[in-house]
Parts: sequence; C-alpha cells; structure tokens
Amino acid sequence: MSYDSVNPYNGEHLKTFEGFTNPQLEAALASADACFKTWKRKSYAERAVIVAKAAELMHAQVDHFAKLATLEMGKRIDEARGEVNFSGNILAYYAKNAAKFLAPEKLNPVHGEAHMESSLIGIIFCVEHWNFPYYQLARVAGPQLKAGNVLVVKHSSNVPPCAIAFEKLLIEAGAPAGLYTNLLISHAQSDRVIDDPRVKGVPLTGSVEAGRNIAARAGQILKPSLMELGGSDAFIVLDDADLEKTIPWPVWGRMYNQGQTCCASKRFIVLDSIADKFLEKFKAALALQTPGAPMDEKTTKGPMSQEVALVALLKQIDGAVAHGVKILMGGKRVDRPGSFMETTILADVEPDNPAFRAEFFGPVALFFRVKIEEEAIALANDSDFGLGGSVFTKDVARCKRVASHVDTGMMFINNIDWTDAELPFGGVKDYGYGRELGDMGIQQFVNKKLVRTATMDAPA
Repeated sequence: MSYDSVNPYNGEHLKTFEGFTNPQLEAALASADACFKTWKRKSYAERAVIVAKAAELMHAQVDHFAKLATLEMGKRIDEARGEVNFSGNILAYYAKNAAKFLAPEKLNPVHGEAHMESSLIGIIFCVEHWNFPYYQLARVAGPQLKAGNVLVVKHSSNVPPCAIAFEKLLIEAGAPAGLYTNLLISHAQSDRVIDDPRVKGVPLTGSVEAGRNIAARAGQILKPSLMELGGSDAFIVLDDADLEKTIPWPVWGRMYNQGQTCCASKRFIVLDSIADKFLEKFKAALALQTPGAPMDEKTTKGPMSQEVALVALLKQIDGAVAHGVKILMGGKRVDRPGSFMETTILADVEPDNPAFRAEFFGPVALFFRVKIEEEAIALANDSDFGLGGSVFTKDVARCKRVASHVDTGMMFINNIDWTDAELPFGGVKDYGYGRELGDMGIQQFVNKKLVRTATMDAPA
C-alpha cells in the first residue's frame, strides 16, 4: 500500500510514500516494545521534559505545520494555525498536569487503609483521521506518553507529511527510539498490529464502520479501545434567542473546517416563531463565503479534503433529494478547479429520508422547524449520534434545562467552543465511547490498581 499526498485546492499530486513492508512493521513494534521497558521506569518529571519540549517546538513552528495541513487537506491557513496552536496547548497541558491526574487516590475502607494507583499498560496503537491531522495526534500523544505508555500510529493515507512531521516533532523534542512511531501500513497490517500481544490498547478516530470493525477485533482479544466515530449535532434556537449574537455561531459551527468536523453543528432546529428570521440571516451570512486559495488569509471558503469526499457528499445530497428533501441553498460542486462544494442548506427532511439519520461530513446544513421547546428536544434526541449539541436563548436557566434533556456527551450554551484541553471530549450512541482530553482523557489506557493494607484475621 502507498500513501498519496494530493492538494485538494488544485488536484496537484504532491508526493507518494511507500508503505511499510512486514519486516519494517515488525522492526517498529520491536522498537516500541524495547522503548516501553525503559520509558515505564521514567518519572513523570522526566517524561514531562519531552512532552513539554514538543509543545514548545510546535508553538515555535506554527506556520511550518499549518502549511502542511493546508496543502494536504485544504484547511484554510488561519484554521490550520489555530489547530497547531491548540495541539501545542494540549501537549503543554498534559506535561503540566498528568502527574496530578494519575496521583494515588486515597480510599477509606472500614478496616486498614487503601488507595488506587495508576500504572501504564504498554504499547497503544492509535488509528487517526485526516480532518485534524495534528489535533488527533496531540490528544493521544500528550496524555499517553506522559502516563508512561508508548505509541504506534496509523494516520490517514491522505495526510502522510503531516503524520511524519508530528513524529519528527517528538524526535526533535528528545523522544527515544520507539516512543512514538508513525506507521505507513495497510488495513491488513493494521489488523496484525491489533492482534499483536505487545499492543495493549486501541483508540480510533474515524467512521462508524471502521469503529465497529476495529472495536470488534480488539474486543475479541479483550483489549481496551476508545472510539470517536462521528456526530450529527443539533443546534437548537429558542424563540427568545438574540439572533445578532447567535448567527455567527451556526456559520462557524457548520463551516469550520469546511464542515468536516465530527462535532460540527449539522441539524439546525429552530422554533417556528423565529425560524424565518433565523433562516434569512443564516443564508445571508453563508452567502458571504466565497471560495479561494486556502493559503490566502483572505479566503473564507476552502476546498474539501479530497475529491472522493466531495463526490460522496454530492451523491448523498442527490439521494436525499430523491426522497423529498428541498434544497434551500447550494447543493452542487463549485464550478472551478479543485474539490470545492457549494454551501448547502436542506429542508423538509422527514424521518423516512436517509438524510434524516445520516452524517453529512461537509458544508451541508439540515434545517428543521418546530413549534415548542419539547419538540426541539425530541428532535435533537432522534438521532443515531450523540456527540455534541448547542442551545441558544437569552434565558440561561432555560438553556440549562434543555441541555440536561439532550442525549449527548457535550452540550454548549450560547456557544460551540470545545477547544480547551481541560474539557473532556466524547459522546454516546453511534458516536462511540470513551473520553479524550481533560482529566478523563489520561485515564483511558492506564490500569487502576487497588492497593489495600490491613492487619486482620482471615475469615473462618
């Protein structure tokens, strides 16, 4: 298998990377295993030096990393810089806080004393997605390397230079051989890595289908896994929302990263009394986005990540229309070179339409009108996904009430800002399971060991 890097802005083939042979893969796993034997004996402070240095280098080389992402997947340059900075923040966060998160926890049994302690488990095999080529890596590398595990990583086949750049970052920061290894491997080789007894855990960011396959394989051999698989987040607008303050959020929430975000706002559920005004302002704001070169800071609309992604999205829209969906805006590819998709709004999406339960991974918004708050909550919950969601109203108490009744892993009140290393990220239903970031993110692949001390007679 080879990995091809293609610029979606103009279709230019950048470079082909040859995949690992089986002997190369075995050498990588052996190196990781050897590294773990020494890395696990390092103190938190010693590990922190490397993770903190990686954060420092990432912040110092923002443009270098950002331009790679813009070239490879079309992310607008200002968004790419934001991702690089956030990734550096994540590394710095765990360098500073991991020891506190994994400190022994005192318990209070009836007799004697006890505590819970955290111990590392070994090699973690990470399978990651292309839409945030550094953030996906930082949110596993920061916590797991600091915890004392080592990583082998299969990144998406369309972002090999980004994957290689992150590996070089860790090496430049002083990582010993085998601490963090980028694997250019096939799906069949990926199965071999999961099956390998030296590998102890498997986090994945990707599609529901990929998650089911990898979770099932890991589960067969009783290895812990973490699945981050996608979303169809509801954006609820109640009748007293301040539209002047609200409208910039659905634009950002749907169009950030050209809509190629698992926790993007995808289903816009608006109370009928305010729906016409919301739709008018929403369409006007979206219409201001014009396609252009993603390297140009003035560009407001970049290409999608790959031609194949654009073709799949167009096919999805055609299927929705064939089942009765109405296109309020867009619906076609942009007539220009590159993988550009028109900003699209779909309405009249009925429950029997395949679009109702699908995830649209691109600049496509689904618009729904509801009459009352309870109907908005019910519609928000009528989804196979449960990652995030948001609710907008001037009444914060009302917002909190609605948020409490929506079945997701994250709810945002009058915002959609998940970009904080301290905030646990994750959801329920077909989103997957587990949490990344925050205190919870470092607990996913560590052994929580009970230690009890007591002088007591054995039962008769």
